[in-house]
Amino acid sequence: MQFHDTSLLPSADTPRPRPQSGCADCRLRAQCLPAGLPAPALPAIGALVSTQRAVPRGQRLFQAGDALTALYAVRTGFFKTCTAAEDGRTQVTGFQMPGDLLGLAALETGRHTVDAVALEDSQVCVISCAPLAQASEAGHALQRQLLRGMSRIVNRDHAVMLLLGGMRARERLAAFLLDLAQRLQALGWSGAALVLRMTREDIGSYLGLTLETVSRAFSAFQAQGLLEVRQREIHLLDPQGLRRVVAGAGR
Repeated sequence: MQFHDTSLLPSADTPRPRPQSGCADCRLRAQCLPAGLPAPALPAIGALVSTQRAVPRGQRLFQAGDALTALYAVRTGFFKTCTAAEDGRTQVTGFQMPGDLLGLAALETGRHTVDAVALEDSQVCVISCAPLAQASEAGHALQRQLLRGMSRIVNRDHAVMLLLGGMRARERLAAFLLDLAQRLQALGWSGAALVLRMTREDIGSYLGLTLETVSRAFSAFQAQGLLEVRQREIHLLDPQGLRRVVAGAGR
């Protein structure tokens, strides 16, 4: 069985010069800021990328309260966003993978409301806000792209609210795994063989479940033959069965 991993980066914490290949040559352009833009517009978008920055595993890209100075497009690796709950616990609010934009939620207030933490050695393209604002004022196409990115965040948050409000524990985990598989497949990776960059505790925090409940749900799915678990390696043996669980037929 072969599992796909994207942690191909050396550990470093300093920005890198803009690469020779821009947005037009990037394999992620269909999922990132240039998505849907005509080819002649891609060099202008690529010119907004001031640097590439490596973020080692466990390091924060930004934290709550920091001033918004740039948006970040995930080039390789995985991130989680999290915030401090009222009771002092850390609440995971999302997981970001290549092609996703980080920092959009701070556009309204000018300050980040969450921490963005690398789940593995990662790399981001840094899109400085000053030239981005100038380009947005002059470019309706870019404005649409930013609105589209913000819309994705809203829609994903809405889907999570539905998960938390209307599903039982196993249904939440099944929906999470199917969504993760779909997102990975859109990037050209396997939709059946997954390597979880996040911990089970992170998954539980995101889904509103305890660590013990998440572990029991994984064990139940494995006993039912829906998936195979090897630590953080997950192989979806019966995706249709997981969909039935989400629909409530697996209760």
